[in-house]
Amino acid sequence: MNCEGIFHKCGFNDCYALNEDELVINLHANKSVDKVLIYYEDPYLNDCVVGAPWDGIEKSMKLDLELRYENIWTITLKPKFKRLMYYFVVFSKDESRYVYENGVTKNNQYYKHYFKFGWMNDSDIFKVPKWVENTIWYQIFPERFATSGSPKSHPLLAWDATKSIDRHCFYGGDIKGATTKLEYLKDLGVTGVYFNPIFESTENHKYNTTDYTKIDKDFGDDKDMQEFISKAHSLGIKVMIDAVFNHSGTNFFAWQDVLKHGKDSAYFDWFYINDPSNLTQKKSTKDGRYFTFAFVEEMPKLNTNNPKVVQYFLDVTKDWLTRWDLDGIRFDVGNEISHSFIKTLRRHIKAIKPDIYLLGEIWMDSSMYMMGDEYDSVMNYPFLQSVGNFFLDESTCAKDFEYWINYCYSLYNKQANKVIFNLLDSHDIDRLLTRSKSYDKFLQQLAVLFTMPGSPCIYYGTELGLEGENDPYNRLPMPWDKVNSPDALKTYQAVKALIALRKAEPSLLGTVIEWHVNSQDRTIWYTRTGDGDKAPINVVINANTTDIKIDPKVNQILYSYKYQASTLEAGGFIIYR
Repeated sequence: MNCEGIFHKCGFNDCYALNEDELVINLHANKSVDKVLIYYEDPYLNDCVVGAPWDGIEKSMKLDLELRYENIWTITLKPKFKRLMYYFVVFSKDESRYVYENGVTKNNQYYKHYFKFGWMNDSDIFKVPKWVENTIWYQIFPERFATSGSPKSHPLLAWDATKSIDRHCFYGGDIKGATTKLEYLKDLGVTGVYFNPIFESTENHKYNTTDYTKIDKDFGDDKDMQEFISKAHSLGIKVMIDAVFNHSGTNFFAWQDVLKHGKDSAYFDWFYINDPSNLTQKKSTKDGRYFTFAFVEEMPKLNTNNPKVVQYFLDVTKDWLTRWDLDGIRFDVGNEISHSFIKTLRRHIKAIKPDIYLLGEIWMDSSMYMMGDEYDSVMNYPFLQSVGNFFLDESTCAKDFEYWINYCYSLYNKQANKVIFNLLDSHDIDRLLTRSKSYDKFLQQLAVLFTMPGSPCIYYGTELGLEGENDPYNRLPMPWDKVNSPDALKTYQAVKALIALRKAEPSLLGTVIEWHVNSQDRTIWYTRTGDGDKAPINVVINANTTDIKIDPKVNQILYSYKYQASTLEAGGFIIYR
């Protein structure tokens, strides 16, 4: 029997409390394993006598996620006394092996190294804001979404100017302008707005913060923000803002004090400075004179290990939550600020508003930040990359797609997967339609977005088919003058219908995905049933170059594109019960 890759750790995402009553246990195994049993019981069943017989209850585990080189088996148990001891027996055809904490063995050991989950402590359970599972996010880049026409401090380009632009130009978008478009978002079906930074800064993106306590005057003021939030809430729309705590701008008061006083500055240790004599040079920081975000000289990196820096941002976030009824905070460069800082910040913020959503910007496996004491969720770039890789690489098959998507959902526990922030484009990458190079693939990917577990987000203008390569062209102004054009209206109606479907069908919530794909073609077919006994919903996507036959009952079709008379054309998809 092949024992390689058979693995379990009593903790992290292999063994965790789903809630106060249920314990999820996962076992990793190679593809030769075709059956898994777990034996479990309270560890003190036999009065703690060393070597005494301990007879666990036998139950079969089910195959949960199939990855390329391993399968993940799972079971959810309800320990009567909130603790559990257990071991596994794995089978491959007629052979079996025991899996204990000290490894895989052929022999049933005398002194057995059982796995033991000590106690389902309430404070250790990963608890996420439940409302996020039902939220449809819409990302707004404030400088480019909508303008009120009020005077600005920078020269402005015409709102429809799209050529000969650079990363530093301004168009004049602001918070008042965004407020006037909330009815538009309500009509689309949006229930959450994520704002890129709104605080004082010298650049259009506002990621080089000058003052964390003041809204940039070109965007408006406190009153404008309060009015936006109040109106959004009245329309059933949540509001999340961006927090840039990894780095500041060079006009930030602490950095300015360092420029003035050098090593004698009280704020010198707020940053990572190696050569205080060379801080004003306008070039990349690859020379290491001080550390920055990437090597961008106008974004000096903050030392979030420094207690004074930590306290400063505790005060900042308390100020935000006192002034505005925020529903979420997104943390820029969320994997470069210290774990200790995030843990402290989470306790502080959740004490003020327990159901606020804390989202980290991390582009890869973020499991070490997702143990329940740091972020509630992260931006699911692995999902974006997995979906994008399949539709861009036509040499891949539907089984590849299954492996990649399952990998994304293997990273975190079920609570996190329910509120994982799924996206297909943003201000940091090419727009979806541009990257897809095909309108059919564009719509197919949106169908995936709105039928997969997690909390979906669309980038402003995606619902109109707005195009653009990376910065600055992925940040073009929202084309309000083209909203009712035939092409934009067609896309808007498709996205609106997918959002409505997502909101109407409980089966599209939860974490369960049942796959029906093979390695012979590019037909994606999966079933969603939520986490309970709900009417299943099927999603079939024809990513082949030829048409396929599919025959669901006509009165069960919930949404389709390029489907008629039992034929699903190449580039089409159908969602049906």
